[in-house]
Amino acid sequence: MKRTLIVCVLALTSMAAFAQKDPGFGVKAGLNFNSNGDYKFDSAPNLSSDTKMGWHLGVFGQFGDKVFFRPELIYTKTSSEYDGADFDMKKLDLPLLVGLRILGPLKVFAGPDLQYILDTDFEDVTLGDLENDFTVGLHIGAGVDLGNIGIDLRYERGLSSNEAAFVNLPDQRLDTRTSQFILGVSVKL
Repeated sequence: MKRTLIVCVLALTSMAAFAQKDPGFGVKAGLNFNSNGDYKFDSAPNLSSDTKMGWHLGVFGQFGDKVFFRPELIYTKTSSEYDGADFDMKKLDLPLLVGLRILGPLKVFAGPDLQYILDTDFEDVTLGDLENDFTVGLHIGAGVDLGNIGIDLRYERGLSSNEAAFVNLPDQRLDTRTSQFILGVSVKL
């Protein structure tokens, strides 16, 4: 956790040196429409998760104008459902996005997402430790800036395989990789 926070602070502060024009910082929040990976059984077919809604809240920096770099630090809560049982996950995300303004206020962006999983909870079942607390994902999306207000829609996909075994159920595992659409609103301060 300490290493992750140090990396986050260094990433945000070091990018200020590369600011081309009109650097900005702000806050963002929004909704996530997400699902996690399969509930895996050694002796039965896998069970896929149903999409549920989560949320996120964070801060960002944006450096550059036509071509820009936008690091973000976001607290994210996701939720998925497996045959009536809820799986919740809380994590810190550090998307490192590179973007391009394509026409007026319209922009597109993409980049890696460094993820640190803070907590997982599966309703009525005890999960063992995750393989990794630190994982990597990918964000790709588009948005519009209207003055100091920004609205964007992006897709996130976890790339790192990361499973948790169930305590007392050694033949069952849960894939925690997130697949989600994220609707966000940001305010440049």
